[in-house]
Amino acid sequence: MKTIFLDRDGVITVEGGGYVARPADVRYLPGALGAIARLYNAGWQSVIFTNQSGVGRGFITDAGLLEVHEKLRVDLRTAGAELLDIYVCPHKPGDNCACRKPLPGMLLQAAVDHQIDLHTAWAVGDTPRDIAAAAAVGASTALVLSGHTRAYEPASFPGPVPTMVCKDLPALVDYLLASR
Repeated sequence: MKTIFLDRDGVITVEGGGYVARPADVRYLPGALGAIARLYNAGWQSVIFTNQSGVGRGFITDAGLLEVHEKLRVDLRTAGAELLDIYVCPHKPGDNCACRKPLPGMLLQAAVDHQIDLHTAWAVGDTPRDIAAAAAVGASTALVLSGHTRAYEPASFPGPVPTMVCKDLPALVDYLLASR
């Protein structure tokens, strides 16, 4: 089965402002839930991999994060999709964990947990660290310009070059489904 790894903030949900600490804080990017549903209905499995240092910094509780992710799961079900799993790095930058992007720990754990061939997977993110984590495991990468990165300048983009650049997740899904 084809697998796509999705960063949360800036890919599925609106990036910016403070931390998403409770379900009421969740705001979806236009077309994101529908795009995931289209992939799901085409036989893809979706996994979220997200840095959430707000937990380690004390801005988000573990329970609050679980509630946010349960809302995301319910809203995706309503849109016609299921998530395979959600992987979270709750650590602060500098905690030297193996799971915080740009390190590939979350992707490697998902591959073990769900027998995913990372070399055939796609990973989508809105930052260089998302792209670096996925490139480190040999996944194809898509940079979306709907979050932190609003314009792609190859000469000034730190880290690995993304496989492709798209304005947002729905545009990437159009491409993936058209190229089957």
